Amino acid sequence: MSIDKELVELAQKVIDENRTAGRKLATAESCTGGLVAAALTEIAGASDVVDRAFVTYSNEAKTEMLGVSDDILSTLGAVSEATAWAMAQGALAKSHADVAVAISGIAGPGGGSEKKPVGTVVFARAIRDQTQGPVIADTHHFGDLGRAEIRRQAALVALRLLLP
Repeated sequence: MSIDKELVELAQKVIDENRTAGRKLATAESCTGGLVAAALTEIAGASDVVDRAFVTYSNEAKTEMLGVSDDILSTLGAVSEATAWAMAQGALAKSHADVAVAISGIAGPGGGSEKKPVGTVVFARAIRDQTQGPVIADTHHFGDLGRAEIRRQAALVALRLLLP
C-alpha cells in the first residue's frame, strides 16, 4: 500500500518537528480508520515520536478504549466537537503522549443528515501541559468529495494539528 505523497511529506514534517520539540504523539481516529497513524509510521524513526494510535470506529470502542462518556455520545453523537475533545483527552490519559489528536466524521457515501451532511468531520487536539497551547476543537465541512478524499483531507488537517 502506498500512502499519498502529500500525507507522507506532512507526516515527515510532523515527526521532525515533534522530535526536535521532544514531544510524543498519540492519535484517536474514527472516520480516518488509522490513516493518520499510517502516514506517521511511514516515516523511518517515527518510533521516536509516535507513542500509540487508537482506531475507535464504533461508539463502544470510543467508550471502552478512550473513556468517552455514553452521555456525550447519546446526546451529541459521535460526530461532535465534544466527542472529539473527549477522544483526544482519552488518548492522552491512556498514553505517554504529550499531544493527541482526535478525528470523527462522516466520510460517506451514506450516514449524513441535514445537520451533519457527508463530509462533516470534527477534530480536537489536547496537550498534556496546557501552557503549551489552547484547547482546539473544530468542525470542518469538506463537502461530499467522495469517501477516500474526505478521509485524506481529514488526515491532512489532523497532521497539521500535530505540528508544534
